[in-house]
Amino acid sequence: MDMKLEVVILPVSDVDRAKGFYVEQLGWRLDADFPINDGYRIVQVTPPGSECSVIFGEGLTEQPAGTLHGLQLTVTDIVKAQEELTGRGVEVSGPFRDETGAFHHAGDAHRVPGLHPERASYGTFAAFKDLDGNEWFLQEVTERAPGR
Repeated sequence: MDMKLEVVILPVSDVDRAKGFYVEQLGWRLDADFPINDGYRIVQVTPPGSECSVIFGEGLTEQPAGTLHGLQLTVTDIVKAQEELTGRGVEVSGPFRDETGAFHHAGDAHRVPGLHPERASYGTFAAFKDLDGNEWFLQEVTERAPGR
C-alpha cells in the first residue's frame, strides 16, 4: 500500500501574516482558506511542483509558533532557487554543505560555506526562515539516488 506524505502542519502566530509570506512573498499556490468558525481556520498552501502541501491556521496544533525546523524543499539548481528567494525579499543562508558530506546537522555549527566541490546531487543546502522562525532547507538534487 502506498503512503504518501500529503500535508505538514506549520505552527504560526498570525495566520494572515503567514498567508502573506507563503502566498505573496514566496509565490506558493493558495489551495484553501477555510474560516470554519471562531478559533478554527485552515489555510493550505503548496510549494511550486510539490505534491505535499502545508497547512497553518487557528486551532490546528498546540505546537508553539516557529518551532518547526528541518522542513526541506528539493531544488534542481540551488543557486537559481536562492536568487529567486532573495529576489522575493527572503533572507537565505548558503549555499553550504555539511562537514561530514552527508545530510546537514541541526543548527549551523557544522556548515562549510559554498557549493559541494563536485556539485554532487544531495550535497548542497541553503536555508531560510519564515516570519515566525520555522526553518526551511533547500537541498540540490540533480540526479536521484537509485530507487528514488
